[in-house]
Amino acid sequence: MIKKFHAAAVSFTVAIGLSFAHAAEIKVLSANVFTGVLDELAADFERTTGHKVTIVYGTAGAIRNRVQAGEFGDMAILTRPMMDEVLRQGRVTPGSTVDLARSAVGVAVRKGAPKPDISSVDAFKRSLVAAKSISYPDPARGGATGVLFTRVLERLGMTDEMKSKTRIPPVGQFAVDVVARGEAEIAISQPMEVLGQPGVELVGLLPSQLQDPPNFIFSAGLLVVAKEPQPAKALIQFLSGPAAASVLRAKGMSPD
Repeated sequence: MIKKFHAAAVSFTVAIGLSFAHAAEIKVLSANVFTGVLDELAADFERTTGHKVTIVYGTAGAIRNRVQAGEFGDMAILTRPMMDEVLRQGRVTPGSTVDLARSAVGVAVRKGAPKPDISSVDAFKRSLVAAKSISYPDPARGGATGVLFTRVLERLGMTDEMKSKTRIPPVGQFAVDVVARGEAEIAISQPMEVLGQPGVELVGLLPSQLQDPPNFIFSAGLLVVAKEPQPAKALIQFLSGPAAASVLRAKGMSPD
C-alpha cells in the first residue's frame, strides 16, 4: 500500500505564505515516465507558491545514476527500489521519501488498428508471434518498462524470435511514438505514455502474471545536495496530495 503524505491544510497554507516570501528555483530529477504528468502539476505548484520548478527527465536508471554520481538536484523521482537504493547510499535525506503513484505495463496500437488479444499469457504470446513489429524501451538505458519486457520475452522463450521485429525508440521518445508513426504495430508502454500520444490507443494491461508491481511504484525524495530543501519538501507534499491525485488518475497512474 502506498504511503499517504497529506499534511494538515493549515500547514500547507503557512508553507504557501512562506513560499511567496522566498521564491526559489527547485530542480527535479525525474524518471521520464512522468513527462506530461509532472509538467502539469509543476505548473500548478508554481502558480500557487511562486516557486520555479525545473525538471530534468531521463530513464529511471539514468536518473538513479545521476543521483549516485552526486549531480545537483533538490529532489528526485524514481521507482521505489531505485529510491531505496540511493537512500541506502546516502544520496537521499532519510525520512523524506514518499510514494506518489503506481503504474503498470500495457499494450498500445495505432489509433484505429486491430487490437491484439492480450487476455491471457498464452493469448499475448500468440499476438507477439503474429505481430510484424513491436516497440519497447531499450532496457540498456534503464527504463523500467524495457527491463520488465526483456524479462517477459525471456520467460516466454521469445527473445531471439522477437529481435528482428523490435524497433527501439530513439532517445527522448517513447514506444508509442514509434507506433504512431507507423514504424511498429505494437507498443509496450505505460498507460500515461499512451494517453500522451493521440496517435495511439491502449489495448489494455499485460496479464497480471507478467507485471512487476514493486518496480512500478514511483517515489519522490529530497536529495542531500538540495539547495532549496524546504521548497522541495513543499513540492513533494503537493505531489502527494489530493489535487495531484486527480491529475495522476487522469494521466493513467494510480495514486492509491
